[in-house]
Amino acid sequence: MPQPSPTLATRPELFSTPQAEAIKQEICAVGRKLWLRQYVDGNGGNISCRIGPNEVLCTPTMVSKYDLTPEDLCLVDLEGNQLAGRERRTSEIFLHLEIFKANPEVKAVLHCHPPHATAHAITHTVPDYLTLPEFEVFVGKVPITPYATPGTAEFARTVIPFVKHHNTALLANHGIVCWGDTVTHAEWYAEVLETYCWTMLLARQLGAPITYFNAEQVEGVLGIKRRYGLPDHRLAPREERACTCGPAIEPINALPTAEPSLPEAGSPAFEQLVRTITATVLDKLRNSQTR
Repeated sequence: MPQPSPTLATRPELFSTPQAEAIKQEICAVGRKLWLRQYVDGNGGNISCRIGPNEVLCTPTMVSKYDLTPEDLCLVDLEGNQLAGRERRTSEIFLHLEIFKANPEVKAVLHCHPPHATAHAITHTVPDYLTLPEFEVFVGKVPITPYATPGTAEFARTVIPFVKHHNTALLANHGIVCWGDTVTHAEWYAEVLETYCWTMLLARQLGAPITYFNAEQVEGVLGIKRRYGLPDHRLAPREERACTCGPAIEPINALPTAEPSLPEAGSPAFEQLVRTITATVLDKLRNSQTR
């Protein structure tokens, strides 16, 4: 087992405190929830929670999140050295540790592979935003990290630019990672993102225009976010608002809020529209009859 770094003051005895035992139970409950929702499969996914200045509880490697027990969990320091636990800690703990070090306010990190959000990660497609208040309040604009081999130091560092003003990120060609003040809240953000990606996929299949928030509506949801104390680059100090989260939908005032109006019946433009539609329909009918 790796030995703790002599430069860090660690307290392995935290592993057995009542506080740690309660968090272990929470981690196991969230792990089973992820499995039941099909956000993880096999031994996929990992969860961690900071319980001291340099001490972090985490899930082990090669254990299904459905089968997790408190006895399976591990204690590591902020450099990834294992301090306690009968199982070997997850190989992807360094991603979690970089998040903890980049933002000391973060207490829990969760990584999983929900299908609809992971599809966005595979295609390097940043989810649309400014459409649902719940998503805006609890998650908002989602960054996507560059791809690196999971478990490596390079992979762990990819999330650093986004830790301070976000709580969720897509991991390119991999899955998602969420962080927050509790393990349960980090799992909520995973649910919100996955449901949103699914919902937007269904909305696009309807064939109607997506309606986006205008500036006043955006300010309304940001006001709720301020009250909850949730991170968002739009609420950051002006010098920190630049966001490299992928393509933005800007400017807000120019967003479509309704379907374009049709030409007035009887007008030349209306007659031209009718001719165009008729020609298109007839063309499709002829093509279908010749197949």
